[in-house]
Amino acid sequence: MTATILLKPAVEDRTPSSSPLRLVLAPPGTAPALIDGAWWPRSRDLTGELPALIEVLDPLWGRITRVTVNPTFWPVIPRKVPVQGHVVHVGWFEAEQDPHKLLLLSYTVGRWDLLVIPPETEPATAARLMATATDPSRSLTATGLIHEAERFRAAEAAAGSDLIREAVWDSEGGHDARRPALHASVRTVIDHVPTPAEGM
Repeated sequence: MTATILLKPAVEDRTPSSSPLRLVLAPPGTAPALIDGAWWPRSRDLTGELPALIEVLDPLWGRITRVTVNPTFWPVIPRKVPVQGHVVHVGWFEAEQDPHKLLLLSYTVGRWDLLVIPPETEPATAARLMATATDPSRSLTATGLIHEAERFRAAEAAAGSDLIREAVWDSEGGHDARRPALHASVRTVIDHVPTPAEGM
């Protein structure tokens, strides 16, 4: 069982943090894995996106005090982000941290790793990633999950392209199943053409 959290913050405005939070967490008690859940932010603005995420995670995982990211996909990394009632320190690691992972630390409880689904991801791919990230048999890293989803999407696109090509080919008489009908109609036309002996 997976915890899917789509919460709407109390403040009603049009900032990214006012939209429902897109987050799934592995169920409590599942075997430890490389990823504890998946987060699909609406933008690459950590200052705007982190407060809503941490407000939801604080009661579940204990007060989050520190977050680290890889700067590859985050244009601006604030040093501190104010969250209801406290401040969260934000750090970054380039080579040491998977670029598609958000690491969260709580002094009282421990550490969690979330897959960060890029904001521009198509909904179907994001849904697949969220399901995979919380699968009890999961064993891929965050980047491994992203690459697997990209390969799946490419295979789907190729299959769709093949179906379109086949449909065009069929419509142009490409299948053997249609050839007998085509030959029959050609024979009918040939059969009705008068020969010179018939007085043409």
